[in-house]
Amino acid sequence: MNQTSIQGDTTSPPFPAQQRICIIGMGYVGLPLALAFQRHGEVVGFDINQQRIDELRQGVDVTLEATTAELQAADQLSYSADAADIAACNVFIVTVPTPIDLSQQPDLGAIKSATELIAGCLKRGDLVIYESTVYPGVTEEMCLPLLERSGLRAGVDFGLGYSPERINPADKERKLADIRKITAGLTPACASQIDALYAKIITAGTFPAASIRTAEMAKVVENAQRDINIALMNELAIICDHMDLRTYEVLEAAGTKWNFLPFKPGLVGGHCIGVDPYYLIHKSQRVGHHPDLIISGRRINNSMGTYIARKVTRMMTQRDIEVTRANVLILGISFKENCPDLRNSKVVDIHRYLLSMVASIDVYDPLVRSEDAKAELGIELCAEPISGHYDCVILAVPHDSFLQRGADWVRALCRQPCLVYDIKSALVPDLVDKTL
Repeated sequence: MNQTSIQGDTTSPPFPAQQRICIIGMGYVGLPLALAFQRHGEVVGFDINQQRIDELRQGVDVTLEATTAELQAADQLSYSADAADIAACNVFIVTVPTPIDLSQQPDLGAIKSATELIAGCLKRGDLVIYESTVYPGVTEEMCLPLLERSGLRAGVDFGLGYSPERINPADKERKLADIRKITAGLTPACASQIDALYAKIITAGTFPAASIRTAEMAKVVENAQRDINIALMNELAIICDHMDLRTYEVLEAAGTKWNFLPFKPGLVGGHCIGVDPYYLIHKSQRVGHHPDLIISGRRINNSMGTYIARKVTRMMTQRDIEVTRANVLILGISFKENCPDLRNSKVVDIHRYLLSMVASIDVYDPLVRSEDAKAELGIELCAEPISGHYDCVILAVPHDSFLQRGADWVRALCRQPCLVYDIKSALVPDLVDKTL
């Protein structure tokens, strides 16, 4: 059954009067969503990671998106890794990861597994919503047929829709409720039901999209736009280096124009900006268009870790620091500041490049668990940097905890001569010369 025939159907799935919501995937997106919905009714937070479930039951959130007090106060939220515990739910929201594989192609394995899980307990009147990032068409072309293996018809026996997540990890100012939410449904009835559902928890309001495919496309476009803008700043940074100009000074001057966009150069990692453009590239190529600009932006941003590492070794040599005997400290290994998320961290590229060139590298990140860094990246974290030990300090991720310690703390870690490379110029002007 295609979308046109469904939308023309006067039959609509009954909307559950008393909603029992299941959020599948208790990560950076799913947990805040579960905490918000449980204020309005019973919610089951499902995840296949039993350790994650056990920690949440104990009031521990390793993503740092929720405090122990918030978890303990959520009296209508339960957690489970057992499929039997979600059978009684009638609203299913999928927030599982949608990464890329080693060939930079979309990996839809988790979303397929989640869909098959739902299909196993789907009932007439249920509502299924996807929040995971996908390319246009996935919900209707892949997920819908899997759900209909239940014998039920989408848009007739059960509701189906898409509402792309807009969670910004570590953002303490803009929470889930403060960010306007796109909603979309397979039929007008589904769309209305889904919009009403999210309106309960989103104070910033909702935006009903024209279709599921429109909403899917909007999500990948949001992050492709940011990726391209940051790529421009990174290319400008490279040009400024060649011209012996300070990039942050150039951007500060250019930023005095009223319509200059305040993007900055930096390492682009994480699960959104560094991944979503590949979903758009994949779909674009499947429909016969080669997206040169988007691909170019990805290539520039993916190269920045290695570019920075090469620049650091060059600057060390210029300051008479013998690279092969140097002790290097990298401050921060997560993909962004004030966040423990290691996914697609480009700091790893700096570490990998320098590892075979210098005497030793210490990596310090107080937000990241040592066992996670070892398991996911193969990197041993140090418990605390050694005072007066380093020939080069790279401030890779400017966590607030680093900035609060300040430039004097960084200086105390160095021996003479020493290079301090502040990737985001976070301690400028205190370390404006990047050399101590």
